[in-house]
Amino acid sequence: MRVPGGIRWSNLPCVAKYFDVHPDNPQPRSIGQVVGLIRDGGVVAYPTDSCFALGARMGDKDVLDRLRAIRHLDERHHFTLMCRDFAQLGQFVTINNASFRAVKAATPGPYTFILPATREVPRRLLHPKKRTVGVRIPDHVVAQAILAELGEPLVSTTLLLPGEEEPMTQGWEIKEALDHQLDAVVDSGECGTEPTTVIDLSEGEPEVLRVGAGDPARFG
Repeated sequence: MRVPGGIRWSNLPCVAKYFDVHPDNPQPRSIGQVVGLIRDGGVVAYPTDSCFALGARMGDKDVLDRLRAIRHLDERHHFTLMCRDFAQLGQFVTINNASFRAVKAATPGPYTFILPATREVPRRLLHPKKRTVGVRIPDHVVAQAILAELGEPLVSTTLLLPGEEEPMTQGWEIKEALDHQLDAVVDSGECGTEPTTVIDLSEGEPEVLRVGAGDPARFG
């Protein structure tokens, strides 16, 4: 079947599924459906303790291209591994005792930490020279529910669209703007606009690379 312009229905991009979930008690069925889409190679918009993020499965190369296309990112952009807890985070980065204490004290929370990656991290996610990766543990019920059901980190990036100074804060806005570029939008209410504070711990001494939602004073 054709639509105006000669495009076949089968060639039209799919419409993102919209999940309105409870902010404190997200419905298990909805979370399960979201995770099913992620496991099938989908890209989802979901809330975190800083702002909305785009997330996808770690081992899927094609989704990185989709994430870059949505945000108009080049190959130099490095994604974050969103982890469920400290035990999971420890599978993907190496961390010395001083950094361990600093990260442990600040998580879960709106911080991203740059650390040396282990062999568990796909090469395409590493800094090409430093062999580092960004990791974080969100303090957000819905994000945590997704991570718990998935059982592995999400490759994530802040949902900041090209030419915009601040991320969108409403799920319906994201659905409207990115309906044919996403597989799902997870909405649990208004989200913040400030991205995480980024701390580089790869050289031992903490270096604040970006001041965001997390208080950087503890790393000063």
